[in-house]
Amino acid sequence: MSGQPRLHRHGPEIQEFGTVTRLPIALSHDARQYSAQRLNRALANTQFLYALYKKYHWGMRGPTAYQLHLLFDKHAREQLELVDALAERVQTLGGVAVGDPRHAAGITDVPRPPDGIEGVPSMLSRLLDAHERVLADVRDAAARTAELGDDGTQDLLVSQVIRTGETQVWFVAEHLVATPEAGA
Repeated sequence: MSGQPRLHRHGPEIQEFGTVTRLPIALSHDARQYSAQRLNRALANTQFLYALYKKYHWGMRGPTAYQLHLLFDKHAREQLELVDALAERVQTLGGVAVGDPRHAAGITDVPRPPDGIEGVPSMLSRLLDAHERVLADVRDAAARTAELGDDGTQDLLVSQVIRTGETQVWFVAEHLVATPEAGA
């Protein structure tokens, strides 16, 4: 025995991505397999939505920079909470959650933004587009997982992912409303 850490150890995968182990949760293999696959797509999309919020949080410009900086940080934290909830649900079903950003990039439906900084209206529009893509996919997944009897996945998608996304869309979209200036 030694107190020296055993470094640089690598081993074989003990479960392949895309598979589910058998767990006694009263759901069929097919239901768990389907739900895990749909959850992983939602997870990849949510990881990218989180990253988009952080990118725009850091790159904010203009007269509303402070307010949007704070809003985007709040939304990013909320998306990160969803990332954890989605990943844990995949694991609960016996699946393997997508955790590597490079792997998530191959699964996500959220378009990649430019590497540089865009103007605020473009940032807001990209966020709204990303939300709409995520919400459309999650609504479909919620309906289909409910048909398979996976109430836990359906509840997570509706009560957390959809409700959080809808609220965030509301706050982001309000920054694109044209209002008259005071005294005009």
